[in-house]
Amino acid sequence: MLNFKKITIVCGHYGCGKTNLSINLAIDCAKAGNSVTLVDLDLVNPYFRSSEYGDILQKNQVKLIAPVYANTTLDLPMLPAELNSIFTNSDDHVILDVGGDDVGSTVLGTIAGKLREADYDMIYVVNRYRALTTTAAEAVALLKEIEVSSRLKATAVANNSHLKNLTTAQNILDSVEFAQDAADALNVPLLFTTVPKQIGSEQIQKLSKISNLYPIEIYVHSPWEIDVS
Repeated sequence: MLNFKKITIVCGHYGCGKTNLSINLAIDCAKAGNSVTLVDLDLVNPYFRSSEYGDILQKNQVKLIAPVYANTTLDLPMLPAELNSIFTNSDDHVILDVGGDDVGSTVLGTIAGKLREADYDMIYVVNRYRALTTTAAEAVALLKEIEVSSRLKATAVANNSHLKNLTTAQNILDSVEFAQDAADALNVPLLFTTVPKQIGSEQIQKLSKISNLYPIEIYVHSPWEIDVS
């Protein structure tokens, strides 16, 4: 189902689940026998960065390129010097985890020329259950802003409409038309619809009629979801 190109860009609205999806894509690409690098390009949001999950990535043989000052108390992350290596290492598949909205995707504009020369996909992640993208029209309008700031065009939509461990099969079913309408309006394919594995096989079985269903792990948790006892 997942056909990884040389470079896969993951973009979308703040809180739509880009980082968790990027981690899943990178790990699954590695499990398929590929050499994979995940690049944390979120220079805006200090929370939910893929660089915070280096141990999980390393365990799954995924290399990580993170912003300078990632995981520190400093507020001025910079583009990592290793970023140029994604264009010179022909053996690696690269996942770019981009910051939210047009502000977060501005960093792509600085390397847009090189990305256009490469073999890339830009996956626009939509989540019906996030504010400001609850309708297809809202999701389309937001992507237009991202495309302007990144100077790149999306090539596919990924439906990531779930509520983590609280997700039900009906939540997923209720989101498919929304995601398909957004993809149709953008004239790009709906690549897949995600479902958290944590909801259990019984709930997932109810979604068998959805084409290109992509079961994912929930790696990224909010601070209040983490058991510190």
